[in-house]
Amino acid sequence: MNTKSLLLLRHAKSVQDIEVDDWLRPLKKKGIQAAKTMGHWMLEQQLQPDLIISSPAKRTMCTAKKVCKAMGLDTSIIQQDERVYNATVELLTQVLQECPATAKRVLLVGHNPALEDLLIELVQQPMDLPDDGKIMPTAALAQLQYTGAWSKLASHKATLVALTRVKTLLH
Repeated sequence: MNTKSLLLLRHAKSVQDIEVDDWLRPLKKKGIQAAKTMGHWMLEQQLQPDLIISSPAKRTMCTAKKVCKAMGLDTSIIQQDERVYNATVELLTQVLQECPATAKRVLLVGHNPALEDLLIELVQQPMDLPDDGKIMPTAALAQLQYTGAWSKLASHKATLVALTRVKTLLH
């Protein structure tokens, strides 16, 4: 069996009320804490990735770095990919299909709506919409399992293992 683990992480809460290019929006203090919390939880759950792919937007890179550091990983495993910013499901799938065969667990840090759409597209089972209508709120992590080569990743080929919202981790 060639089972892979795919982790989809939406960037943490970012500043909305400043006049900067969307690409440059930073994380709020609350977002920085959420990213650290998710990283610590991922470490506790032994979900350290072999590879992290992130949109190069400031808020996603900051999220990726905070999560990475909280897991005790070197940030050099983060690969920036411009295709993840303003992506489509097709582009995100292509990015994942290009992952090296040696990567057993990949973390993709990105944006909605594409990340949420990708999750819906990849999973085999229908997904229930939460009460708030958001499948992937900020700093949410979807854990998927996939059997096969990354290059063969396609619609309805993955299984959703868990969907974790950072607010459920805060005590």
